[in-house]
Amino acid sequence: MLKDKKCLVFGSGISGVGSVKLLEHIGAEVILYDGNRELTEEAMRAKLPEDSRAVCVAGELPEEILRTVDTVVLSPGVPTDNPLVNMLRSSGAAIIGEIELGYQEEKGRVAAITGTNGKTTTTTLVGEIVKAHVGADKAFVVGNIGNPYTSECLKTAPDTVTVGEISSFQLETIRDFHPVVSAILNITPDHLDRHHTMEAYVAAKENITLNQSGKDICVLNYENEYTRAFGERCPAKAVFFSSERELEEGYFLRGDKIMRSASGRVEELLDIHRDMNLVGTCNVENVMAAVAIAQGMGVPMETILSVIRGFHAVEHRIEFVATRGGVDYYNDSKGTNPDAAIQGIKAMSKPTVLIGGGYDKQSEYDQWVESFDGKVKCLVLIGQTREKIAECARKHGFSQIRFADTFEECLKLCTELAESGDAVLLSPACASWGMFPNYEVRGQLFKEYVRGLPDTSA
Repeated sequence: MLKDKKCLVFGSGISGVGSVKLLEHIGAEVILYDGNRELTEEAMRAKLPEDSRAVCVAGELPEEILRTVDTVVLSPGVPTDNPLVNMLRSSGAAIIGEIELGYQEEKGRVAAITGTNGKTTTTTLVGEIVKAHVGADKAFVVGNIGNPYTSECLKTAPDTVTVGEISSFQLETIRDFHPVVSAILNITPDHLDRHHTMEAYVAAKENITLNQSGKDICVLNYENEYTRAFGERCPAKAVFFSSERELEEGYFLRGDKIMRSASGRVEELLDIHRDMNLVGTCNVENVMAAVAIAQGMGVPMETILSVIRGFHAVEHRIEFVATRGGVDYYNDSKGTNPDAAIQGIKAMSKPTVLIGGGYDKQSEYDQWVESFDGKVKCLVLIGQTREKIAECARKHGFSQIRFADTFEECLKLCTELAESGDAVLLSPACASWGMFPNYEVRGQLFKEYVRGLPDTSA
């Protein structure tokens, strides 16, 4: 469909480079564009294969290119209402994203997972379950998890399964993308700097079912007001999970047991303490969702439960790092919004020194501060949002606040504040941008610092 068409790839990151490679394989005429005026053509070309014939442009897009582009492939970081994107749209160009581009070459079945929080853990777990069922060479885990769909789609076949972690940014630009099983794990305020309104953010998440029908499945969280309401109008068959109540149909938590209720029959699946290596209610919900998704993809329950029993936490998500001087250190750098960070606090069972702050995504922090609930003994704040968070904390009666100008200063301060029997939790409730390239770098630096501390508890 795109053979011999002029295609503009907007954004020269990992997603954009993957799109260039796929488009050139298809036979399209490709322009790689980045709005960063400080980039050079040489720097952009260095990211591409040596035999790439793509034209590289940074800064201002020439008029002759703008007027002649057939299709624009947006990287997730490029807003759909970007002025240049609007100009390209007005000139007649079709606007799609990297997920849609990859799907156009998909030959197998797809499971797609979105939600404000829990996407990476659930996607990784479902990927491991699917690999155990169909074989590692027939299962692909792609999307927002860090592996571009465009780098895997050509390997797909009728007997393969692709599991995708799909962000709201990516869901804004789908057209034909059609998962057999979709999941919306939860929806809470996030990325409002990008989507502007909660209504637009919710609509983007619900877009994951755009092309589904009653023959397909959508897994939804019954305890989230947005996803519960969506179950009433979802075009796919809604399958619910709940951590707070028993369901007549679906998956739910009864005491310490994950149960499944179907056609009047209730069965116990897992003991959350004996059979799971993950901590926190959020992870109980992630596991229930993963079971529902995998069942929807036809994986036998025996295989599903076996994989769950051996599955450990995803890096940077309530990840135990080490004990130093009697203090437990946890890396929850992926807690990039208040709701995700609430789950990190809930998982703590000791007095906690909490690291918060970072880039401002126009989030509100009231519920996060309220969740401290006597667990947080001190809040150490960094980054752009530190004054905003401090003001919110004081409004709610929490005054044990310290500021740090650098991450290293912050970590040193935490080790001084924490006493034997305490925990130190990096769960910032904010994005990492401004101080770090991404949350992975933030989490990795935290882990390196902790592991370098002397263990004086022996």
